[in-house]
Amino acid sequence: MKILIVGNGGREHALLWQLKRDAPSARFYATRPNPGMAPLAEAVDLAPTDVEGLANWAEGQGITLTVVGPEIPLARGVADVFRKRGLPLFGPSASAARIESSKAFAKDLMKRVGVPTAAYRCFRRWSEAEAYIQEAGAPLVVKASGLAAGKGAIVCSTTEEALEAARSMLDEGAFGEAGSEVVVEEFMQGEELSIFGVTDGRHVTLLLPSQDHKRIGEGDTGPNTGGMGAYAPIPLATPDRLDEARERIFLPVLDALERSACPFRGLLYAGLMATDEGLKVVEFNCRFGDPEAQVVLPLMDGPLLELLVAVARGGSIAGAEASSSSGTALNTVLASEGYPGSYEKGRPITIPPELEERSDLLVFHAGTRMDESEGLVTAGGRVLSVVGLGPDLERARATSLEGAEAIQFQGKTFRSDIGWRALEPESAGADG
Repeated sequence: MKILIVGNGGREHALLWQLKRDAPSARFYATRPNPGMAPLAEAVDLAPTDVEGLANWAEGQGITLTVVGPEIPLARGVADVFRKRGLPLFGPSASAARIESSKAFAKDLMKRVGVPTAAYRCFRRWSEAEAYIQEAGAPLVVKASGLAAGKGAIVCSTTEEALEAARSMLDEGAFGEAGSEVVVEEFMQGEELSIFGVTDGRHVTLLLPSQDHKRIGEGDTGPNTGGMGAYAPIPLATPDRLDEARERIFLPVLDALERSACPFRGLLYAGLMATDEGLKVVEFNCRFGDPEAQVVLPLMDGPLLELLVAVARGGSIAGAEASSSSGTALNTVLASEGYPGSYEKGRPITIPPELEERSDLLVFHAGTRMDESEGLVTAGGRVLSVVGLGPDLERARATSLEGAEAIQFQGKTFRSDIGWRALEPESAGADG
């Protein structure tokens, strides 16, 4: 079996690691793999966004399965190109991927089929957004409709903050084309959870829910990032809530996409808010979440590969279930100083060898590269993901933090409070 992983970040490292556990004898390839992925896969010198180049290479090599990690290749139609050539690929078509690449599309779809989400309005003109924000008043959430690397949602506690956020996107081009349309929505009170659903377009198998920590600062403060850490399982994810997510959110959305002639085959990620009125959708993604994948995948008991192959080949996963171990996983993201704003690259990284020998700790690479003179160096905003495994959340967090403290690079930034809502429920305020 030949498996190609498209992408080279922390999520893709986790996917590669998990699939290699499922199929140790398979031959793995990855697009320009980071140094953590390199020992596990043969390098393919193609950009993850080179859709035609990837299809030509996969066809020539007789690739059995292609798994796409990042959202941009999916939004650019990599699945459409592969499927036209009869090449099995796990991931949705470009039209289905609009569930992530256009927040306006996703919100309109949810409104049409009655999927619970925050009240909203969409704008392309600053003057119209300004008038609405002034009338609605804070708190509000202002989102770039397009792909903004997880940084395009700004929670605004005052009207002035909301006006500035919308102005920066629509009038000043803060997020480029991604911010040419904005979604202004009500602030939701509650606690967030993330659920991955592997789907063949009609049936969905839910994986273990997790909780991401998007803000840069301790106690969920500061600007949003792509994610500073996550843990699983989570107390919020009761059986009743999972049933609610499946019946009121996943299945109606999948049905609506199929009826719109853009069936979704791949990984549908639902970012949800548990409110007093039930679950509401914060956002949808068209791929595995990062950093959630790094805690969900290591806890899987059953093979992920079987589900991915069935979906990629156009088969059904009706009745399929995904089992998980009884333990806990928590990851702490090590970021570059200045992230999510500007930051320096090329700072040497030291990872003590004993960390990679531990059975209760995993280090997934994200923004790293090998330098001829310096060795392993930083190459991105989020640099490494340190996953602690344990019988409970307290032990998993302690292990993760041990690893985070032991790894060294100049300007290392991380949160020491991942999982704080579960460990300190009395001090966990509502957030939206």
